[in-house]
Amino acid sequence: MAGKGFIGEFKEFIAKGNVMDMAVGVVIGGAFGAIVTSLVDDIIGPILGVIMGGVDFTKVGITVGGATIAIGNFIQAIINFVIVALVIFSVIKAFNAAREMKEGKPEEAAPTTKICPYCKSEIDINATRCPHCTSENV
Repeated sequence: MAGKGFIGEFKEFIAKGNVMDMAVGVVIGGAFGAIVTSLVDDIIGPILGVIMGGVDFTKVGITVGGATIAIGNFIQAIINFVIVALVIFSVIKAFNAAREMKEGKPEEAAPTTKICPYCKSEIDINATRCPHCTSENV
């Protein structure tokens, strides 16, 4: 197996399930992005416009020389990002909670060491004498 070559490696990469999962995630993410953009443009933007005194949020900008800096569009992009991040955080939090309920919380392993009450060294749980200070019945 000295070398499959570029094409062979590419075929192996494409055949893996992770690539398909990633592709589905990208497509769903794009669709979700369109939903969030609509939410911000059609619902949150007008509400912010009313709060700001009837200003069309998308048209807020600063003209410097001949160029217009679209501050409103930038703020909308920030709002989009925050909403997407909040929703993704909520979905992952709910997914982890559901998985934890289904699988149960992992049990903690029984301790394998204990602390010597005399010298405060860590010793084996089954020790009857501390190897550090030689105390008995620890």
